Amino acid sequence: MNEAEGLRQRRPYRPQVITEDSPAQEAKEGSTYSSKVFRVTFLTLAASLTVPLLGVTVLLDCPIDPQPISLKEPPLLTGVLEPNTKLRKAERLWENQLVGPESIVNIGDVLITGTADGKIVKIEDGEIQTIARIGHGPCGTREDEPTCGRPLGIRVGPNNTLFVADAYYGLYEVNPDTGETKMLVSTKTLIEGQKLSFVNDLTVTQDGRKIYFTDSSSKWQRRDYLFLIMEGTDDGRLLEYDTVTKEVKVLMVGLRFPNGVQLSPAEDFVLVQETTMARIRRYYVSGLMKGGADMFVENMPGLPDNIRLSSSGGYWVAMAAVRPNPGFSLLDFLSEKPWIKRMIFKLLSQETVTKFLPKYSLVVELSETGSYRRSFHDPNGVTVAYISEAHEHNGYLYLGSFRSPFICRLDLRHV
Repeated sequence: MNEAEGLRQRRPYRPQVITEDSPAQEAKEGSTYSSKVFRVTFLTLAASLTVPLLGVTVLLDCPIDPQPISLKEPPLLTGVLEPNTKLRKAERLWENQLVGPESIVNIGDVLITGTADGKIVKIEDGEIQTIARIGHGPCGTREDEPTCGRPLGIRVGPNNTLFVADAYYGLYEVNPDTGETKMLVSTKTLIEGQKLSFVNDLTVTQDGRKIYFTDSSSKWQRRDYLFLIMEGTDDGRLLEYDTVTKEVKVLMVGLRFPNGVQLSPAEDFVLVQETTMARIRRYYVSGLMKGGADMFVENMPGLPDNIRLSSSGGYWVAMAAVRPNPGFSLLDFLSEKPWIKRMIFKLLSQETVTKFLPKYSLVVELSETGSYRRSFHDPNGVTVAYISEAHEHNGYLYLGSFRSPFICRLDLRHV
Protein backbone atom coordinates (compact mmCIF):
# COMPACT_ATOMS: atom_id res chain seq x y z
CA MET A 1 0.00 0.00 0.00
CA ASN A 2 1.42 3.27 -1.07
CA GLU A 3 1.31 6.50 0.94
CA ALA A 4 -1.67 7.89 -0.96
CA GLU A 5 -3.82 4.82 -0.24
CA GLY A 6 -2.91 4.95 3.47
CA LEU A 7 -4.06 8.55 3.71
CA ARG A 8 -7.35 7.66 2.05
CA GLN A 9 -8.04 4.89 4.58
CA ARG A 10 -7.42 7.05 7.68
CA ARG A 11 -10.54 8.55 9.21
CA PRO A 12 -10.05 12.22 9.95
CA TYR A 13 -10.33 13.28 13.67
CA ARG A 14 -13.27 15.48 14.29
CA PRO A 15 -13.70 17.19 17.71
CA GLN A 16 -16.92 16.31 19.54
CA VAL A 17 -19.50 19.04 19.34
CA ILE A 18 -22.12 19.17 22.06
CA THR A 19 -25.40 19.81 20.39
CA GLU A 20 -28.68 21.05 21.89
CA ASP A 21 -29.70 17.47 22.39
CA SER A 22 -26.64 16.55 24.50
CA PRO A 23 -27.15 15.35 28.13
CA ALA A 24 -25.00 18.22 29.55
CA GLN A 25 -27.13 20.85 27.91
CA GLU A 26 -30.29 19.06 29.01
CA ALA A 27 -29.02 19.08 32.61
CA LYS A 28 -28.15 22.75 32.41
CA GLU A 29 -31.54 23.63 31.00
CA GLY A 30 -33.23 21.49 33.65
CA SER A 31 -31.39 23.32 36.40
CA THR A 32 -32.29 26.72 34.94
CA TYR A 33 -35.91 25.66 34.62
CA SER A 34 -36.00 24.48 38.25
CA SER A 35 -34.52 27.78 39.44
CA LYS A 36 -37.12 29.70 37.51
CA VAL A 37 -39.91 27.54 38.96
CA PHE A 38 -38.53 28.05 42.49
CA ARG A 39 -38.30 31.82 42.05
CA VAL A 40 -41.79 32.07 40.62
CA THR A 41 -43.18 29.83 43.37
CA PHE A 42 -41.40 31.78 46.11
CA LEU A 43 -42.51 35.16 44.78
CA THR A 44 -46.06 33.91 44.35
CA LEU A 45 -46.09 32.57 47.91
CA ALA A 46 -44.57 35.77 49.28
CA ALA A 47 -47.11 37.86 47.42
CA SER A 48 -49.98 35.64 48.56
CA LEU A 49 -48.91 36.21 52.15
CA THR A 50 -47.81 39.85 51.96
CA VAL A 51 -50.79 41.26 50.08
CA PRO A 52 -53.40 39.90 52.50
CA LEU A 53 -51.23 40.91 55.46
CA LEU A 54 -50.93 44.45 54.15
CA GLY A 55 -54.63 44.47 53.41
CA VAL A 56 -55.49 43.28 56.88
CA THR A 57 -53.07 45.81 58.38
CA VAL A 58 -54.73 48.62 56.45
CA LEU A 59 -58.20 47.48 57.47
CA LEU A 60 -57.38 46.86 61.13
CA ASP A 61 -58.07 49.66 63.55
CA CYS A 62 -55.12 51.09 65.44
CA PRO A 63 -55.83 51.81 69.14
CA ILE A 64 -53.55 54.86 69.11
CA ASP A 65 -53.11 57.95 66.99
CA PRO A 66 -49.35 58.46 67.39
CA GLN A 67 -47.77 61.85 66.96
CA PRO A 68 -44.13 62.38 65.94
CA ILE A 69 -42.01 63.36 68.94
CA SER A 70 -38.62 65.00 68.64
CA LEU A 71 -36.06 63.71 71.14
CA LYS A 72 -32.42 64.66 71.29
CA GLU A 73 -29.76 61.98 70.97
CA PRO A 74 -29.59 60.25 74.37
CA PRO A 75 -26.69 61.30 76.61
CA LEU A 76 -23.62 59.11 76.56
CA LEU A 77 -23.45 56.66 79.44
CA THR A 78 -20.06 57.88 80.60
CA GLY A 79 -18.68 59.51 83.73
CA VAL A 80 -21.15 59.22 86.62
CA LEU A 81 -23.58 57.53 84.21
CA GLU A 82 -21.07 54.79 83.32
CA PRO A 83 -22.82 51.38 83.38
CA ASN A 84 -22.13 49.27 86.45
CA THR A 85 -23.73 46.43 88.39
CA LYS A 86 -24.26 48.18 91.72
CA LEU A 87 -27.99 47.42 91.80
CA ARG A 88 -27.14 43.73 91.85
CA LYS A 89 -25.91 44.23 95.39
CA ALA A 90 -29.50 44.79 96.44
CA GLU A 91 -31.45 42.08 98.23
CA ARG A 92 -34.96 41.01 97.38
CA LEU A 93 -37.43 41.21 100.24
CA TRP A 94 -40.85 39.53 100.63
CA GLU A 95 -40.50 37.89 97.24
CA ASN A 96 -43.81 36.53 95.87
CA GLN A 97 -45.66 37.95 98.88
CA LEU A 98 -46.69 41.18 97.14
CA VAL A 99 -46.87 42.35 93.53
CA GLY A 100 -46.15 45.78 92.10
CA PRO A 101 -45.13 47.79 95.19
CA GLU A 102 -45.15 51.04 93.20
CA SER A 103 -44.41 53.64 95.88
CA ILE A 104 -42.88 53.23 99.35
CA VAL A 105 -43.01 55.36 102.51
CA ASN A 106 -42.08 54.69 106.09
CA ILE A 107 -43.48 55.64 109.49
CA GLY A 108 -40.59 54.86 111.78
CA ASP A 109 -39.37 51.45 110.66
CA VAL A 110 -42.76 50.42 109.31
CA LEU A 111 -42.86 50.37 105.50
CA ILE A 112 -46.07 51.13 103.64
CA THR A 113 -46.79 50.54 99.96
CA GLY A 114 -49.60 50.02 97.47
CA THR A 115 -49.84 46.85 95.40
CA ALA A 116 -51.23 45.70 92.06
CA ASP A 117 -54.20 44.01 93.72
CA GLY A 118 -55.50 47.35 94.98
CA LYS A 119 -54.29 47.04 98.55
CA ILE A 120 -52.44 49.48 100.79
CA VAL A 121 -50.23 47.37 103.04
CA LYS A 122 -47.77 47.88 105.84
CA ILE A 123 -44.73 45.76 106.58
CA GLU A 124 -43.93 45.61 110.28
CA ASP A 125 -41.41 43.23 111.82
CA GLY A 126 -41.23 41.44 108.50
CA GLU A 127 -44.97 40.75 108.37
CA ILE A 128 -47.24 42.11 105.62
CA GLN A 129 -50.63 43.39 106.77
CA THR A 130 -53.40 45.01 104.75
CA ILE A 131 -54.30 48.49 105.98
CA ALA A 132 -57.03 49.36 103.49
CA ARG A 133 -58.23 49.10 99.96
CA ILE A 134 -60.00 51.81 97.99
CA GLY A 135 -61.52 49.66 95.26
CA HIS A 136 -63.05 46.21 95.41
CA GLY A 137 -62.55 42.79 93.88
CA PRO A 138 -62.17 40.91 91.72
CA CYS A 139 -58.53 41.79 91.03
CA GLY A 140 -55.72 40.26 89.03
CA THR A 141 -56.46 41.01 85.38
CA ARG A 142 -56.17 44.05 83.17
CA GLU A 143 -59.96 44.23 82.92
CA ASP A 144 -60.29 44.25 86.73
CA GLU A 145 -58.03 47.27 87.33
CA PRO A 146 -60.62 50.07 87.10
CA THR A 147 -62.81 48.53 89.82
CA CYS A 148 -60.01 46.92 91.81
CA GLY A 149 -58.15 50.21 92.02
CA ARG A 150 -54.42 50.79 91.77
CA PRO A 151 -52.71 52.79 94.55
CA LEU A 152 -49.67 54.51 93.05
CA GLY A 153 -48.05 57.48 94.82
CA ILE A 154 -48.12 57.41 98.65
CA ARG A 155 -46.99 60.11 101.09
CA VAL A 156 -46.97 60.60 104.85
CA GLY A 157 -48.58 63.81 106.08
CA PRO A 158 -48.90 65.45 109.50
CA ASN A 159 -49.82 63.11 112.36
CA ASN A 160 -48.71 60.17 110.21
CA THR A 161 -51.76 60.44 107.98
CA LEU A 162 -51.33 58.73 104.62
CA PHE A 163 -52.18 60.48 101.37
CA VAL A 164 -52.70 58.09 98.46
CA ALA A 165 -53.09 58.62 94.72
CA ASP A 166 -55.21 55.83 93.26
CA ALA A 167 -54.99 55.73 89.48
CA TYR A 168 -58.71 55.00 89.06
CA TYR A 169 -60.39 56.50 92.12
CA GLY A 170 -58.46 59.71 92.85
CA LEU A 171 -56.85 61.26 95.94
CA TYR A 172 -57.51 59.70 99.34
CA GLU A 173 -56.55 60.18 102.95
CA VAL A 174 -55.96 56.94 104.83
CA ASN A 175 -55.60 56.33 108.56
CA PRO A 176 -52.77 53.77 108.89
CA ASP A 177 -54.05 52.57 112.28
CA THR A 178 -57.75 52.12 111.60
CA GLY A 179 -57.72 51.71 107.81
CA GLU A 180 -60.37 54.40 107.45
CA THR A 181 -60.34 56.04 104.01
CA LYS A 182 -61.55 59.51 103.09
CA MET A 183 -61.98 60.71 99.52
CA LEU A 184 -60.40 64.08 98.78
CA VAL A 185 -60.62 64.32 94.98
CA SER A 186 -62.73 61.91 92.94
CA THR A 187 -61.92 60.96 89.37
CA LYS A 188 -65.63 61.33 88.66
CA THR A 189 -65.31 65.09 89.15
CA LEU A 190 -64.37 67.12 86.08
CA ILE A 191 -61.53 69.56 86.75
CA GLU A 192 -61.81 72.58 84.47
CA GLY A 193 -63.93 70.53 82.11
CA GLN A 194 -61.48 67.64 81.85
CA LYS A 195 -61.73 64.27 83.55
CA LEU A 196 -59.03 62.61 85.65
CA SER A 197 -58.27 59.28 83.97
CA PHE A 198 -54.83 58.46 85.36
CA VAL A 199 -54.08 59.95 88.80
CA ASN A 200 -50.45 59.09 89.34
CA ASP A 201 -48.24 60.64 92.02
CA LEU A 202 -48.42 63.31 94.71
CA THR A 203 -46.27 65.40 97.03
CA VAL A 204 -47.46 67.14 100.20
CA THR A 205 -46.36 70.29 102.02
CA GLN A 206 -45.00 69.80 105.54
CA ASP A 207 -48.08 71.38 107.10
CA GLY A 208 -50.32 69.09 105.05
CA ARG A 209 -52.31 71.93 103.52
CA LYS A 210 -51.33 71.63 99.86
CA ILE A 211 -51.16 68.45 97.80
CA TYR A 212 -49.61 68.65 94.36
CA PHE A 213 -50.49 65.71 92.11
CA THR A 214 -50.30 64.54 88.52
CA ASP A 215 -53.01 63.31 86.22
CA SER A 216 -51.05 61.56 83.49
CA SER A 217 -53.83 61.69 80.91
CA SER A 218 -57.50 62.43 80.45
CA LYS A 219 -57.65 59.86 77.63
CA TRP A 220 -55.62 56.86 78.76
CA GLN A 221 -55.87 54.89 81.99
CA ARG A 222 -52.98 53.34 83.89
CA ARG A 223 -53.51 49.94 82.28
CA ASP A 224 -52.81 51.58 78.90
CA TYR A 225 -49.65 53.44 79.94
CA LEU A 226 -47.73 52.08 76.92
CA PHE A 227 -50.35 53.54 74.58
CA LEU A 228 -49.88 56.86 76.36
CA ILE A 229 -46.12 56.78 75.80
CA MET A 230 -46.26 55.58 72.20
CA GLU A 231 -49.02 57.96 71.16
CA GLY A 232 -47.23 60.91 72.68
CA THR A 233 -50.47 62.29 74.11
CA ASP A 234 -50.00 65.75 75.58
CA ASP A 235 -53.09 65.99 77.81
CA GLY A 236 -51.38 65.47 81.17
CA ARG A 237 -51.62 68.00 84.00
CA LEU A 238 -50.11 69.08 87.29
CA LEU A 239 -52.76 70.01 89.84
CA GLU A 240 -52.99 71.46 93.35
CA TYR A 241 -55.46 70.44 96.05
CA ASP A 242 -56.04 72.63 99.11
CA THR A 243 -57.05 70.47 102.07
CA VAL A 244 -58.62 73.47 103.81
CA THR A 245 -60.66 75.10 101.04
CA LYS A 246 -61.16 71.78 99.18
CA GLU A 247 -60.37 73.56 95.93
CA VAL A 248 -58.51 71.99 93.01
CA LYS A 249 -56.43 74.15 90.67
CA VAL A 250 -54.71 73.24 87.42
CA LEU A 251 -51.11 74.46 87.45
CA MET A 252 -49.65 72.98 84.26
CA VAL A 253 -51.23 71.58 81.09
CA GLY A 254 -50.00 70.05 77.84
CA LEU A 255 -47.66 67.58 79.56
CA ARG A 256 -46.72 64.29 77.94
CA PHE A 257 -47.18 61.64 80.63
CA PRO A 258 -46.50 63.67 83.80
CA ASN A 259 -45.51 61.07 86.36
CA GLY A 260 -43.61 61.44 89.65
CA VAL A 261 -43.71 64.75 91.56
CA GLN A 262 -41.55 66.13 94.37
CA LEU A 263 -41.55 69.37 96.34
CA SER A 264 -38.15 70.96 96.85
CA PRO A 265 -36.80 70.96 100.44
CA ALA A 266 -37.63 74.69 100.67
CA GLU A 267 -41.08 74.04 99.17
CA ASP A 268 -40.61 76.80 96.62
CA PHE A 269 -41.04 74.59 93.54
CA VAL A 270 -42.39 71.24 92.42
CA LEU A 271 -40.48 68.91 90.11
CA VAL A 272 -42.57 66.99 87.57
CA GLN A 273 -41.25 63.98 85.67
CA GLU A 274 -42.41 64.14 82.06
CA THR A 275 -41.91 60.49 81.18
CA THR A 276 -42.52 60.48 77.42
CA MET A 277 -40.09 63.36 76.89
CA ALA A 278 -37.35 61.95 79.19
CA ARG A 279 -37.13 65.16 81.18
CA ILE A 280 -38.05 66.92 84.45
CA ARG A 281 -40.02 70.16 84.51
CA ARG A 282 -40.04 72.65 87.38
CA TYR A 283 -43.05 74.64 88.52
CA TYR A 284 -42.63 77.44 91.07
CA VAL A 285 -45.24 77.51 93.85
CA SER A 286 -43.82 80.39 95.93
CA GLY A 287 -41.39 83.30 95.74
CA LEU A 288 -40.75 85.75 92.92
CA MET A 289 -41.08 83.02 90.28
CA LYS A 290 -44.46 81.78 91.56
CA GLY A 291 -46.64 80.53 88.72
CA GLY A 292 -43.68 80.22 86.35
CA ALA A 293 -42.10 77.06 84.97
CA ASP A 294 -38.82 76.02 83.42
CA MET A 295 -36.74 72.96 82.61
CA PHE A 296 -34.90 71.28 85.50
CA VAL A 297 -33.29 68.36 83.61
CA GLU A 298 -33.76 67.45 79.97
CA ASN A 299 -32.66 64.59 77.72
CA MET A 300 -32.25 62.05 80.49
CA PRO A 301 -30.73 58.58 79.93
CA GLY A 302 -34.10 56.93 80.50
CA LEU A 303 -37.81 57.56 80.98
CA PRO A 304 -38.24 58.88 84.52
CA ASP A 305 -40.91 57.43 86.80
CA ASN A 306 -41.04 58.58 90.44
CA ILE A 307 -38.77 61.13 92.09
CA ARG A 308 -37.97 61.38 95.81
CA LEU A 309 -35.67 63.39 98.08
CA SER A 310 -32.21 62.10 98.89
CA SER A 311 -30.44 62.62 102.22
CA SER A 312 -27.81 64.75 100.47
CA GLY A 313 -30.37 67.40 99.55
CA GLY A 314 -30.82 66.13 96.01
CA TYR A 315 -33.23 63.74 94.36
CA TRP A 316 -33.49 60.04 93.55
CA VAL A 317 -34.95 59.33 90.11
CA ALA A 318 -36.06 55.85 89.07
CA MET A 319 -36.04 55.09 85.33
CA ALA A 320 -38.93 53.02 83.97
CA ALA A 321 -36.92 52.35 80.78
CA VAL A 322 -33.48 53.27 79.47
CA ARG A 323 -32.23 55.01 76.33
CA PRO A 324 -28.86 53.29 75.83
CA ASN A 325 -26.07 55.29 74.20
CA PRO A 326 -23.98 53.69 72.86
CA GLY A 327 -26.58 51.17 71.84
CA PHE A 328 -29.98 50.98 70.19
CA SER A 329 -32.92 52.77 71.78
CA LEU A 330 -36.22 51.41 70.46
CA LEU A 331 -38.13 54.29 72.04
CA ASP A 332 -35.98 56.88 70.28
CA PHE A 333 -36.09 54.97 67.00
CA LEU A 334 -39.89 54.97 67.01
CA SER A 335 -40.31 58.53 68.30
CA GLU A 336 -40.49 60.17 64.85
CA LYS A 337 -42.02 57.19 63.00
CA PRO A 338 -45.75 57.18 63.79
CA TRP A 339 -46.51 54.90 60.84
CA ILE A 340 -44.36 52.14 62.34
CA LYS A 341 -46.11 52.58 65.69
CA ARG A 342 -49.46 52.17 63.94
CA MET A 343 -48.31 48.95 62.28
CA ILE A 344 -46.97 47.58 65.56
CA PHE A 345 -50.09 48.23 67.60
CA LYS A 346 -52.40 46.97 64.89
CA LEU A 347 -50.70 43.59 65.14
CA LEU A 348 -49.32 43.33 68.69
CA SER A 349 -50.68 43.80 72.20
CA GLN A 350 -49.12 46.12 74.77
CA GLU A 351 -47.87 43.12 76.73
CA THR A 352 -46.12 41.70 73.66
CA VAL A 353 -44.49 45.02 72.80
CA THR A 354 -43.27 45.37 76.39
CA LYS A 355 -41.25 42.16 75.97
CA PHE A 356 -39.15 43.84 73.28
CA LEU A 357 -38.05 46.64 75.60
CA PRO A 358 -34.67 46.08 77.28
CA LYS A 359 -34.90 44.87 80.87
CA TYR A 360 -32.37 47.41 82.08
CA SER A 361 -32.68 48.92 85.57
CA LEU A 362 -31.33 52.37 86.39
CA VAL A 363 -31.52 54.79 89.32
CA VAL A 364 -29.79 58.16 89.28
CA GLU A 365 -29.17 60.68 92.05
CA LEU A 366 -29.43 64.34 91.09
CA SER A 367 -27.98 67.29 92.95
CA GLU A 368 -30.20 70.13 94.16
CA THR A 369 -29.49 71.88 90.84
CA GLY A 370 -30.21 68.88 88.62
CA SER A 371 -26.70 67.64 87.81
CA TYR A 372 -25.95 63.91 87.99
CA ARG A 373 -24.20 62.79 91.17
CA ARG A 374 -24.15 59.01 90.73
CA SER A 375 -25.99 56.17 89.09
CA PHE A 376 -26.78 52.56 89.97
CA HIS A 377 -27.36 50.00 87.21
CA ASP A 378 -28.48 46.43 86.67
CA PRO A 379 -27.93 46.07 82.90
CA ASN A 380 -30.12 43.00 82.39
CA GLY A 381 -32.47 43.36 85.33
CA VAL A 382 -30.89 40.30 86.95
CA THR A 383 -31.67 41.32 90.53
CA VAL A 384 -33.73 44.50 90.21
CA ALA A 385 -36.33 44.96 87.48
CA TYR A 386 -39.02 47.44 86.48
CA ILE A 387 -38.07 50.10 89.03
CA SER A 388 -40.72 52.72 89.74
CA GLU A 389 -39.27 54.50 92.79
CA ALA A 390 -36.21 54.80 95.01
CA HIS A 391 -37.08 55.65 98.63
CA GLU A 392 -34.20 56.36 101.03
CA HIS A 393 -34.54 55.39 104.67
CA ASN A 394 -31.95 54.80 107.38
CA GLY A 395 -28.99 54.30 105.03
CA TYR A 396 -30.87 52.03 102.63
CA LEU A 397 -32.50 52.60 99.27
CA TYR A 398 -35.84 50.78 99.00
CA LEU A 399 -36.73 50.15 95.38
CA GLY A 400 -40.37 49.96 94.36
CA SER A 401 -41.62 48.38 91.16
CA PHE A 402 -44.74 48.66 89.02
CA ARG A 403 -44.77 44.90 88.33
CA SER A 404 -42.09 42.92 90.21
CA PRO A 405 -43.25 40.61 93.05
CA PHE A 406 -40.83 42.00 95.64
CA ILE A 407 -39.19 45.07 97.14
CA CYS A 408 -35.44 45.48 96.77
CA ARG A 409 -33.19 47.02 99.41
CA LEU A 410 -29.78 48.45 98.62
CA ASP A 411 -27.28 49.27 101.34
CA LEU A 412 -25.89 52.65 100.34
CA ARG A 413 -22.73 52.08 102.39
CA HIS A 414 -21.70 49.35 99.95
CA VAL A 415 -22.09 51.32 96.72
